[in-house]
Amino acid sequence: MLAVGIVPAAGKGERFGGDKLLAGLRGEPLLNHTLRSLLDAGVARVVVVLPPKDGARDPGAALMQAVPLLSDRRIAVAVNPNPARGMLSSIQAGISGAVGDMFVVLPGDMPYVKAETVSAVIDAAQETGLIVSPRHEGKRGHPIAIPGRLRAAIVKAPVSWTLQEVLLPEAQNRIEIDVDDAGVLRDVDTPDALG
Repeated sequence: MLAVGIVPAAGKGERFGGDKLLAGLRGEPLLNHTLRSLLDAGVARVVVVLPPKDGARDPGAALMQAVPLLSDRRIAVAVNPNPARGMLSSIQAGISGAVGDMFVVLPGDMPYVKAETVSAVIDAAQETGLIVSPRHEGKRGHPIAIPGRLRAAIVKAPVSWTLQEVLLPEAQNRIEIDVDDAGVLRDVDTPDALG
């Protein structure tokens, strides 16, 4: 079963103060940790969704130069032409050109998710054919494994929606697995969150 990672990474990081995916974490860019978590879990292909050029500024080019794993042959890049529409628009940009049996959505600003957790989510999704999310201390987190059969519904959804709204009709086909990984709830919105 082919698992494809979708990494929304097109946000401006305004609460962080900009360029948060390039912020240093344990000696390398934050985004590198997120990508490694997916690749180490055995995800065959990862699509990273970057922002478009903004005049002379090209945040995607800066990421390509600074994040070593973006040059890995298993990683492809897509561009969200208008990331201000929200995270669903980035997921749509990533998933629209991807082909897989399941899609594993992990936002770029979640570097603390363990590869073992990603593997557990993928394994549960393969065994059940359902939407699978990790749960830590009663709270649902990321990554979310989504069956490939839902690709069209995600691509066609209004961009004003959230992924949660798109998946709502599939609520009976969604499960959570308990994990001992606080990283599934820990995104980096401010520099203080890098500690």
